[in-house]
Amino acid sequence: MDNNDRPDGEPRPSFTRREFVEAVVVTGVAAGLPAMAAGRAEGVETASCALTINSQEHHLTLDTRTTLLDALRENLHLSGTKKGCDHGQCGACTVLVNGKRINSCLTFAVMHQGDHITTIEGLSQGADLHPMQAAFVEYDGFQCGYCTPGQICSAVALLDEVRAGAPSAVSADVRNLGPVQLSDDEIRERMSGNICRCGAYPNIVAAVRAVNQGRRS
Repeated sequence: MDNNDRPDGEPRPSFTRREFVEAVVVTGVAAGLPAMAAGRAEGVETASCALTINSQEHHLTLDTRTTLLDALRENLHLSGTKKGCDHGQCGACTVLVNGKRINSCLTFAVMHQGDHITTIEGLSQGADLHPMQAAFVEYDGFQCGYCTPGQICSAVALLDEVRAGAPSAVSADVRNLGPVQLSDDEIRERMSGNICRCGAYPNIVAAVRAVNQGRRS
């Protein structure tokens, strides 16, 4: 009996069972790809929108599911705003919308027509840093720097909230809508939505405190 023949006399296949299964799987996937791609294309809804970012208007056509974070980074190449957890838990994607801080990963870009959006790139005036940016440099408020844009945007909004009298969970009297005394505990509480994995928190508190007091050293 030939070595290529099976005991029943039939010739053995020229490829192994493993090779046969792999071939079937690859062929099936390849056949399904065009249909999958067509399904995705048919299910996409796009919309034209005008976004005012750092005082400049941008006209975009976006998938309506595009987050503001992805529009900033992928469509407008404003990569200062970082994608961290992408679940609104780390604060790395914090930007200002009409002066209020938000997590840009949790909101759709098309929802913000008519809003004024400020990213970390829009805080400085040319070569002149925003006071909060300068304070973060002076007080070593960052190490790796990944969370820093979100930290700074959050800190800028924090000071506006304090001036408006908005209380926090550690405010002594939440009924008092007057100016808040910005203690270190207040700063920590109000910055708690921004995570720094390097642990630069003491220096971040010092930077925010210095800007609030009108000094940087």
